[in-house]
Amino acid sequence: MNNCLLEVKNLHTSFFTDAGEVKAVRGISFSLEQGKTLGLVGESGCGKTVTALSIMQLLPNQAKITPGGSILYKGKELLRLSQEELRKIRGREISMVFQEPMTALNPVFTIGEQIREAIELHGNLNKKEATNEVIKLLKDVGIPEPNKRIKDYPHQLSGGMRQRVLIAMALASSPSLLIADEPTTALDVTVQAQILELIGALQGLKKIAIILITHDLGVVAERVDFVAVMYAGVIVEYASTQNIFNEPLHPYTKALLGSIPKLEDKDAKLNTLKGSVPVLTELPAGCIFYERCKEKSANCKDITPELVEVKEGHWAACCLYEKG
Repeated sequence: MNNCLLEVKNLHTSFFTDAGEVKAVRGISFSLEQGKTLGLVGESGCGKTVTALSIMQLLPNQAKITPGGSILYKGKELLRLSQEELRKIRGREISMVFQEPMTALNPVFTIGEQIREAIELHGNLNKKEATNEVIKLLKDVGIPEPNKRIKDYPHQLSGGMRQRVLIAMALASSPSLLIADEPTTALDVTVQAQILELIGALQGLKKIAIILITHDLGVVAERVDFVAVMYAGVIVEYASTQNIFNEPLHPYTKALLGSIPKLEDKDAKLNTLKGSVPVLTELPAGCIFYERCKEKSANCKDITPELVEVKEGHWAACCLYEKG
């Protein structure tokens, strides 16, 4: 792919627990160009956040990326780098906005101190220069009176303001790739719109590539170039946003889109997707979506579908499109 910034191939990540191996991510592959946005969508427990943490290599101790996969960033294999080499990339070239701003920020330090630490860690500025850069970043993300706000602690800020601080921290070193893990969770719709407008404006200005993890398909429709639909640790459909919304192929994608209420059908019943994501320690044989699928046939229970290109640039993992 031209201008390919990130390429993930056959990524497997598992949690090793007392209950057994939890295969949270199972052989996913995707790529992302500079300046483009990829949306990772799916229900909770589908592996979206684990995918992001695998790229950042910020997994908890009980989790491990199993051999055989690859994460190429600017052609460099991240899985072969030492921790020292990773630290030069993580935060500097690849940054992440975590989904819980209250827990992601340290409550005993001011926001100015926390952003300045990120700047000093990855730059060559002295304390005064770093402080001026903090004020500029806070202004860029729309925080009023940034020269005063740098002295505030996280608990003194609203949820929207804390999320802006996290974005400022992520952008402190002008990264090439920004991973935003549900950046609008628990925010009211007005603040959500402001945060998304901010991310979009910064992306246009700095040509940042973005991986946006979200449950909100409305956000995906407006802000994303390509969509990877995840279910039980695998990608079941991948295509441009336009193709996903205009012509979804996988029954799971259709069910997600069908659950969105339509304004013109005020009296219609809300469609729901019955059941839940299977337990990852006890994955069923055959199609993992079989029990919840409205289009299943008898053969689906025994066939494990692979992700295949059904149409140009439009991939799906479903028995409906299996060769033969």
